[in-house]
Amino acid sequence: MDAGLSLWARYWSLPVLEVNLLLFANLFGALLLGLLVGYERSYHSRAAGMRTYGIVCMASCALTVFAGYPGVWWGQADTAHLPIDPTRVVQGIVTGIGFLGAGVIMRDGMSISGLTTAASIWATAAIGVLVGVGFYPAAILLALLSASLMMWGVKVEARLPALPAVGVTLRFRAGHEPDDCAIKALMREWGYQLAEGSLHIACQQDQLSWQFVLVARHSKPRVTSLFDLSRLLRGIEGVEVLQLAHARN
Repeated sequence: MDAGLSLWARYWSLPVLEVNLLLFANLFGALLLGLLVGYERSYHSRAAGMRTYGIVCMASCALTVFAGYPGVWWGQADTAHLPIDPTRVVQGIVTGIGFLGAGVIMRDGMSISGLTTAASIWATAAIGVLVGVGFYPAAILLALLSASLMMWGVKVEARLPALPAVGVTLRFRAGHEPDDCAIKALMREWGYQLAEGSLHIACQQDQLSWQFVLVARHSKPRVTSLFDLSRLLRGIEGVEVLQLAHARN
């Protein structure tokens, strides 16, 4: 009985409690920083929001902090024989977060979404690791930079010159053989060019379909609206079915 009480008391000894208080402070700080970064995702109704970011950052911090205090594991048990390598813990965190980030990347036709969310989740794990090893100023700076980039980076991108791209699927009426040279010439008149590497041609029951990406030849093409572009593409001889979307990647 006395041995059991003595073992129980070791888990509530002053050194163990001091380490636990330090862990509490680190976990709370990591949670706040994770929520800060995740707010932008929640504001834009993304699948991964504040709760996801808060949990990722807090858990990364917890896994990093505990590796630094093997002397108080299991109530100050003898852990001298354990090989402690915190870098392996960080490696495991990065690998695990990679699977979580891959789960939020989605491909829809020629558009890929979720890359920013995946990258920011990975950065949030790094914030948790920095808090866990005690680099508090660096963790705060990384959180502020990540949140700022996610909130205002898109506005900066919108002001910079860029070549818009549009994913197009054209299905022609059965038996019609489209004139590729004439179609490419029309696209050049509209200010676009067909990206040859993206071209995919299929034929089913004597009905041809083209799938490709249109890339603007300069930052402000003659036709910028998808509505106007769809009207022009529908006017191509033989087109029966049209699908049009911004090609994001």
